[in-house]
This record gives sequence, structure tokens and C-alpha cells, in this order.
Amino acid sequence: MYELIPYLAIAAAIAGLLLAAYFAKVVNAASPGNELMQEIAAAIREGAMAFLRREYRAIAVFVVALSVVVFAVLPTLRPWGSIALILGAMFSAIAGFVGMRIATAANARTAEAARQGAGEALPLAYRGGAVMGFSVAGLGLLGIAIAYLFFVQILRVDDAFQVVAAFGLGGSSIALFARIGGGIYTKAADVGADLVGKVEAGIPEDDPRNPATIADNVGDNVGDVAGMGADLFESYAGSIVAPMVLAALLFGGVDFDTKVVADSFNTLQQSTFLFPLFIGAIGMFASIIGAFLVRGRKGRKLSTQLHFGTNVAMIITAIAAVFGAFWMFGDVDEVAAPLWLGMPIVLGLAAGYLIGFASEYYTSDHFSPVKKLAKQAETGHATVIIGGVAEGMISTVASVVLITGAIGGSYWFGLLAMPDLGIDGGLYAAALAAIGMLATTGAVVAVDAYGPISDNAGGIAEMAHMPPEVREVTDSLDSLGNTTAAVAKGFAIGSAALTALALFRAFTAAVQIDAINLVEVDVIIGLFLGAMVTFAFAALTMKSVGRAAQQMIVEVRRQFAEIPGLREGKEGVKAEYARCVDISTKASLREMILPGSMAIILPLLVGLYSAEALGGLLAGALVTGFLLAIFMANAGGAWDNAKKYIEAGNHGGKGSEAHKAAVTGDTVGDPFKDTSGPAMNILIKVMTIVALVFAPIFIAT
Repeated sequence: MYELIPYLAIAAAIAGLLLAAYFAKVVNAASPGNELMQEIAAAIREGAMAFLRREYRAIAVFVVALSVVVFAVLPTLRPWGSIALILGAMFSAIAGFVGMRIATAANARTAEAARQGAGEALPLAYRGGAVMGFSVAGLGLLGIAIAYLFFVQILRVDDAFQVVAAFGLGGSSIALFARIGGGIYTKAADVGADLVGKVEAGIPEDDPRNPATIADNVGDNVGDVAGMGADLFESYAGSIVAPMVLAALLFGGVDFDTKVVADSFNTLQQSTFLFPLFIGAIGMFASIIGAFLVRGRKGRKLSTQLHFGTNVAMIITAIAAVFGAFWMFGDVDEVAAPLWLGMPIVLGLAAGYLIGFASEYYTSDHFSPVKKLAKQAETGHATVIIGGVAEGMISTVASVVLITGAIGGSYWFGLLAMPDLGIDGGLYAAALAAIGMLATTGAVVAVDAYGPISDNAGGIAEMAHMPPEVREVTDSLDSLGNTTAAVAKGFAIGSAALTALALFRAFTAAVQIDAINLVEVDVIIGLFLGAMVTFAFAALTMKSVGRAAQQMIVEVRRQFAEIPGLREGKEGVKAEYARCVDISTKASLREMILPGSMAIILPLLVGLYSAEALGGLLAGALVTGFLLAIFMANAGGAWDNAKKYIEAGNHGGKGSEAHKAAVTGDTVGDPFKDTSGPAMNILIKVMTIVALVFAPIFIAT
């Protein structure tokens, strides 16, 4: 029966891709609005796709160079390691491209649908996001299933599971640069638009007089659609690859000198290799069912409707995982109680949901943290900054408790399921919790990508001078989108910790380190370097946003000063939008190189010095990176929604001193929540998977 599972995964992946194609057709069939709306949407699409093409060309050079390095220094992987790496990068890039195309088509259509109310606009925006979600999950699952079939079962290459890991490295490379580049782009435009437009000129957000408006809307797509899509592709692929590779190293008798012969795998090896693929398949089918349940219904809360499909998908996946564990492990002698190998999936799903809820609690204006933060804006800019930093820091407590509970609980389940295998069984079960957390990635990304589509719809409504009631609908959709983005980031960051833990254990097994000894000087050096790199990475990405935003601010001020009638909104006078788009594009492509390269180069340098030091580096980066990611994402989300809470008429409303202070907080929070914070979870996984793929040269040294 085991040989059928890769084909089941391929079938599930194709079903997800077919659903994405169907939703794309539904979105494109909707009305794009009047001529002005179509003109604005075309400008946003043109800017977004131009940036994506330039970004992918730049990243392609890096991916090819990395594949050459793999070919040169890892002779046992030739040529398959390089091929797998390039395939992983290609699949990730395709997912981002497809998602961007539909997101930039759905924005104007969502604005037009908002004329009929939220009940029409919400499902259309969701379906636009679902194209991205199911493209990401479908291509990720398809790529890994094909890689397993091709490299393990058909070609039976040496170090086949290292080659599968190289596929994950390819996806991670795209994700790292796409997240950094997209984040710098969007926040440079957003900060420039807010500081000069809102604060200095006193004009509304997305006002067509603001030269940075088109760049801001383009940024929503390149950062929160393509960037987040690449992020979740990498997270999803990594969550499946990690337990597969770990099982190969712990249970499969695989090392760097072993030729894999698929026919010789015993039942324990086959079942542990393929169970993650099985979970990916059932999660995909469950997400497809959930996607059809998201419909706009009058009289029901928007958030309830939007999350309903995801919740149903999670419940179906949890039930199927338990039955699937009995099916796959029932005849395995080493597994005493199959039930307990289904429970880490349930625990991962529950932890992901609760981490998402914790993020929502600290970032939604429906709860007290954001309301208290908005109240603090009445006493000035400084108290808003202090309050936001504090909320972000305290929010890490809940996430740490949940993620450590997931790790400890899953480990315990593994010990109960496979008592004769000791800690190896526990660590494998902990790795399963990561794929559990991301099994419903199609539904999670759909809800997340809904956010920037709604945001763009609001921008188009403002620029096209649509009736106020339309903007009220798009604002309600956008406000919900900010919360869904925080929830998706919670899933991504939580899964990063679990996946990195599994990859870390796979690395230590690969380099034959039984334990990380904290009294060894090399390990201590590595720990400090690992903690340092996360802070340096955050600083570099935030400084990049600051430099790019400075250029944007200067340009917006110049246009207001030099173009007669622009600030006043004189008829026939238009801003030079293309100049702002070009500033963001050039700045983001230039600024992403250093922090992105650091994530690849530093593990290689430290590993060449000492494998133990590299183990310490990975451990230090995992802990500090997880905390920084949660802190920055939640602090930024709280500042953003505190501003929106005031704009809704609270504490003086728009134009008040409290509003000005809240705008400052939101501006500080922009690179927190959309650049540095989200990129942090990719950083810790990229460094870990680099360590795993290049482990053979670290053993040799």
C-alpha cells in the first residue's frame, strides 16, 4: 500500500491546482469596473509584474550560483542535487507568479463587487487569495512527491534524501529573497506615502494626489502576495521534507555513503518516510472542501465567514490523520500504538490555530491590547511606541508556551507510539507536528492573500472616487485582512520553529553529533553567533526600509512642491507615479542582497570551522529568531490596527493628535510586521537546511 502514497499526493496536488484554475476563472469572469478603475488596476498590475520579473532575474543568478556550488563541493549529489535545487526554486517562483497575476486582477473586481455589499465582495477576494493558496500548496506537494518518486524510487540515487532536501533549499532561496525584497519594496512605499501624504499634506490614504499611492498598492502585492506565498511555499515544503529526511537518517539506515534501494525498505522505514506525504495529501483534500464553504452571507460576521472554511479543513485533517496513522502504522512491529503518531498532527493543528488566535488577540481592534494602545495615542507619539513595543514583547509568552507545548506533547506521543526507539521516535513525532500545523496551507494562504486584495480594492475605490459606502465595505474587508495576515504569520512562524527543530536534529544525525555540549567553547561561540545573526538580520532589513523610504519621501515632497496644483487636486493634474514605483523597485533589489546572502554564507563559514559550532549557531538562531519574529509581527500589527481603530472615530478620529501619534506607530511598525518579522522565520529555516544539505563537507572537516 505504501507505494500508492506518492501517487495519492500527486492526485491531491493536481486537485488543488485545478481548484486554483477554477477560482482564477471565476475571478476573471467578474466585472472589473469602469474605465478609470481598470486603468488604475492596470497600473498596479504593470508595476507588480515588472518588479516580479526583475526580482526573479536577480534571484535566478543566485540560485544558479548556489546550484554550481552544490555541484562543485558535493560530488555524491551530482548532478541531482543541483537539479532538485533549481526545481524547488522554479516551483516557488511559479506559485508567486500565478498568485500575483490573479491578485492584481481581483483587486478592481472586488472594489466593483463592493457596490453590492460585503456579501459579494468577500467571497470574490477570498477566491482571488485561494488561487495563491492552492498554487502554493499544490506545487509544493507536487514537487516533493515527484522528487521522492524520481530520486528515491525510480533512479535510486545515492543520498536520495539529501537530494530531496536540496529541493527544499531551492524553495527556501526564493522565499528568503522574495520576502526581503518584497518587504522592502512595500514598506518603502507605504512609509513614504503615509509620512508625506497623511501627516504632512493631510490627505487621505490612497488619495490619487499622492505620488506614492500606486507604488504602495504595488507593494501590497509584491510583499503580501508574492512574498508571503514564497514564504508559505518554503514553510510547507520544509515541513514535509524535514520529517522525511529525519526518518531516513534515524530509521532508514541512510548515511552519506549509502545507496538507497527502495525495494529494501522495511515497513517502519516506508511508513515513516511516506506519512508526511500522506498528511499533505489529506490536508489538501480537506482544504479544497473548506474553500467551497466560504460564501458571503448577510447577517454573519465577516471574520466568521472567512475562517469557517479553514476551521472545517482543520477538523477534517485532524480526524483523517488519526485514522491514517492506524492505516499506515497498524502493521509496523516497532509501532506499539499507532494512535499516538496521529496525535502530533492534531497537536500541530491545534497549536497553529492557537498561535494564530494569540496573534489575533494582540493585533485585532476587537480586543483590549489594541484598544489600550489606541488610548495611549492620546498622550503622544512616545507612549504609542512604548506601548507597541511592550505588547509585542509580552505577546511572545503565549506563542512560546504553545510551541513548547507542541514540541513536548508531540515528543511524548512519539515515545508512547514507539517506545523501543527511544528519543528518536519522540523527535520524529515532534517533526510531524510541523506538517500538522501546515497541512491546511491552501486554506491558510487563501485567507492571508485575501488581505492585500481587499487593501488594493480600498485603494482603487479611493482613487476612482467611488461612493463612500463602497469605501466603507472595502475598509471593513481590509481591517479583517490585517488580522488574517497576523494569523497567517503566526502559522508561518510557529511552523518555522518546529520545522527548524526537525532539520536541526537531521543535521546533527548527518554529521554524527550525538549531543550539543554547552560547555564546549565552539558550541558557545556558535550560540552567540546564532543569536547575533537574527538581530543583525533584523537591523539590516529595517535599515534597508529606512534608506528606501527616505528616497521615497524626498521624491513625494519634490512632486508636491514642483507640480503645480497636485497637492490641491486640480483637475487634469496627475502625479508621476512611475518615478515612485521605480524608486521602490531599485531600492528593494539592491538592498535585499546583503541580508539574503548572509543567511547562506554564514552557516557555510561556521560549519567549515566546526560542525559543533554550527550546531550552536543553529540553536541560538532558532530561539532568538522565533522570539524576534513573534515580537515584531505582533507589535507591528498592533500599531496598524490601533491607527485604524482611531480612524473609525475613536479617541478623536482622523486628523486628531491621537491619530497623528498612531500614524507614527503604524509607520514604525510597517517594517516590523511586513519586512523583518516575517523574513525571520525563513532565515532560521534557510540556515538549518543549508547546514543539512552541505553536511558532508562539514564531516570531512
